Amino acid sequence: MQNRLTIKDIARLSGVGKSTVSRVLNNESGVSDRTREKVEAVMNEHGFSPSRSARAMRGQSDKVVAIIVSRLDSLSENLAVQTMLPVFYEQGYDPIMMESQFSPEKVAEHLGMLQRRNIDGVVLFGFTGLTQAMLTPWRETLVMLARDAKNIASVCYDDEGAIRMLMQRLYDKGHRRISYLGVPHSDITTGKRRHEAYIAFCKAHQLPSVAALPGLAMKQGYEAAAGVILDDTTALVCATDTLALGASKYLQEQRRENLQLASVGNTPLMKFLHPEIVTVDPGYGEAGRQAAQQLIEQINGRSEPQQLVIPATLA
Repeated sequence: MQNRLTIKDIARLSGVGKSTVSRVLNNESGVSDRTREKVEAVMNEHGFSPSRSARAMRGQSDKVVAIIVSRLDSLSENLAVQTMLPVFYEQGYDPIMMESQFSPEKVAEHLGMLQRRNIDGVVLFGFTGLTQAMLTPWRETLVMLARDAKNIASVCYDDEGAIRMLMQRLYDKGHRRISYLGVPHSDITTGKRRHEAYIAFCKAHQLPSVAALPGLAMKQGYEAAAGVILDDTTALVCATDTLALGASKYLQEQRRENLQLASVGNTPLMKFLHPEIVTVDPGYGEAGRQAAQQLIEQINGRSEPQQLVIPATLA
């Protein structure tokens, strides 16, 4: 029987106090890695997981979901989370936030802990490196955002369409020397798909292609801008708003005021600081709402896992 042991039993077997076991169960700070591993090993050995009734007696909701973001400081992921939360609250779910830092190992660790705590469901911000074996046990109660996976519910962005939209707008304005700042192809969506859409547009319209794929950080956009902004460059497309912010700083320092910046994101920070930048909204907010709604439908057995694509719109 799964819950035949109590927290007191786990504490005794682990050689720690009940408060330490409680902190481990609630993923709270103040517990060393060694102690946490020891307590979790005892729980795993005995198949222990806290009951929902015990959670309710502690004043916690009996309906709990987890949101695993890749980075807590991500502009785009925060926009999606902001629209998820009201959907969960409205349906009586208490969300808890976790961070993966683009680490498959951390995701596996988080999912294991969530399974032991009998969490109702998970919204996972996906990234390259997550395995099918890791996701399959959660097929009925997980929605992946920004990535797709076989037989797993997902809400994705139209990466190719977003770049085509930006390129077409710039082309229609007369730009013929358009450079590109992006993300390495190891990132399938923001990296590979968006870059390939840029290359395809350049080929179709017989434009020269000049690109660099430094990464996601603002500093990387700043440092890589010099390599793609040539004397005859008239526009620069950035795969994310964060890269565009870095490139903008470089352009200001170089006094290149006549170069048109364009980016995928349309985040509030970008709109406030640089309203002159041409942006495409990939639908971060809509994706958050759709992911939360899909997860609730799956938890309650009203929907099978679905793959949804949010259309991009020119801001």
